[in-house]
Amino acid sequence: MKKILFIIGSLRAKSFNRQLANKAKEFIGDRAEVSELDYSDLPLLNQDIELPEPAAVARIRKAVSESDALWIFTPEYNFSYPGHLKNLLDWLSRPVIPLDYATPTCINGKCVAISGAGGKPATANCRAKLTELLTFIKADVLPEQTGIAVPAEAWTTDVLILADEQKKQLNVQADKLIEQIG
Repeated sequence: MKKILFIIGSLRAKSFNRQLANKAKEFIGDRAEVSELDYSDLPLLNQDIELPEPAAVARIRKAVSESDALWIFTPEYNFSYPGHLKNLLDWLSRPVIPLDYATPTCINGKCVAISGAGGKPATANCRAKLTELLTFIKADVLPEQTGIAVPAEAWTTDVLILADEQKKQLNVQADKLIEQIG
């Protein structure tokens, strides 16, 4: 069975992006095994601690390597992606064989889907910059993306309710991701 690793770009327990990921998991159903990457213990990228590889980095690289695809669900912070998500991607962009930049990385060629829930721009700026970054580090970014503008009332209830059209968009993205990793 194919494996899809979800990466949630928000650290908030009731995050809208975690809720969006849960809905995507429903749409995937039994067509793939879905798990969520815990990267809460990931240190900031620092060449002084890169070798030997920190345990958290080794665990995360292993999880990414063993997955067939990644699906990132992220809010938009100040017109871009969250710093902790960038830190994760920086670690993933480092070579598998330490200091051998001719070798691939664990994200090289990995199929990556991007979705986001946030303010009125529906994470458009974040998703564009994330696509640029992922392409630069040689990930295979799925062209279909889902952006959700969170309704005003949700900001007070912490409950994301998707409209039928938004559910359809997310379902199409799930179908395309499953098709891509075949």
